[in-house]
Amino acid sequence: MSLKAGIVGLPNVGKSTLFNAITSSHVEAANYPFATISPNSGVVNLNDVRFDKLVDIFHPKREIRATFEFIDIAGLVKGASQGEGLGNQFLANIRLADAICHVVRCFDNNEIIHVEGSIDPKRDIETINFELIMADLDTVTKRLGKVEVKARTSKEKSAVEEYEALKILKEGLEKGIVARLLPLSDEQMEIVKNYNLLSMKKVIYVANVSEEDYANPEACKYYQVVKQIADSEGAECIAICAETEAELSSLSKEERNEYLESLGIEETGLDKLTRSAYHLLNLATFFTVGEDEVRAWTFSNGWKVPRCAGIIHTDFEKKFIRAEVYSCDDIFEYGSEKALKEAGKLRIEGKDYLVQDGDCLMIRHG
Repeated sequence: MSLKAGIVGLPNVGKSTLFNAITSSHVEAANYPFATISPNSGVVNLNDVRFDKLVDIFHPKREIRATFEFIDIAGLVKGASQGEGLGNQFLANIRLADAICHVVRCFDNNEIIHVEGSIDPKRDIETINFELIMADLDTVTKRLGKVEVKARTSKEKSAVEEYEALKILKEGLEKGIVARLLPLSDEQMEIVKNYNLLSMKKVIYVANVSEEDYANPEACKYYQVVKQIADSEGAECIAICAETEAELSSLSKEERNEYLESLGIEETGLDKLTRSAYHLLNLATFFTVGEDEVRAWTFSNGWKVPRCAGIIHTDFEKKFIRAEVYSCDDIFEYGSEKALKEAGKLRIEGKDYLVQDGDCLMIRHG
């Protein structure tokens, strides 16, 4: 699965600094609005200690980790949905993302310009959400106009169902409620997913705090505001210091670990982001292992083994026979596939097996 997260926020909140740090890229991060005028993307390998342990066991010729793509999207401003600033161009770029990383400024610094002249996380979040809502309302209103006539004249079931879903969206968006919080049924969610609404996307609120607050963000009054909003929406919320992440990105692994320890932090911002994204999107990882290759694959929780086999190769899903399965925890315990098999930990699973996070799979196919 190819996963993308769009990094959004007001100008000068630390989006590009964070993007540079987590992708080890070097796009412009200037202290003025619209320093980013085209979406920059960077693909990062996901850190997973299980992957490292599997490599130690198999010593493969190739190591292929799971990846995540981040898109740095230029700062939105009031009126973006009407073309203000760099306008709809960047709202369109958000549609490329599976999830949104909404960076919110949570630090004081008079030397860094804030487009609104003061630090107010609640106002900043509402500004971004309003622009996404307005763009969605335009999409929904246009579609509603086409569907309403068909629903009323033909009484066609699919048209009536789409019309009912669109009415819920329009009424909610007009009240300033993001689409992901509206009371749509599972069936209605299926109907509207093709609209690719901006405010329907899952959100990780990234509170960009000062280095002083990084180790203990709970003490930061700005972070508390962001966390309360995230909790009320059922969204993810993490604290990151973009400047610290920028410093960490230039260090060796050993130096990075020492620096994190000195700050009282256990993991990098990238690790926090990807872990939150996986949780938010209900994702997990399975592995294929051997002397030739150890590889991590991303899948959605609840997928059956043939569908996961299809990630490896479409023919594997079509011609699936069975899968040989064991947990990576079991091979860590027994040290080798031979010992694991002798202990009876290797299972044969059929097409109805639900793949679990950390499974090692060998697919048998026609």
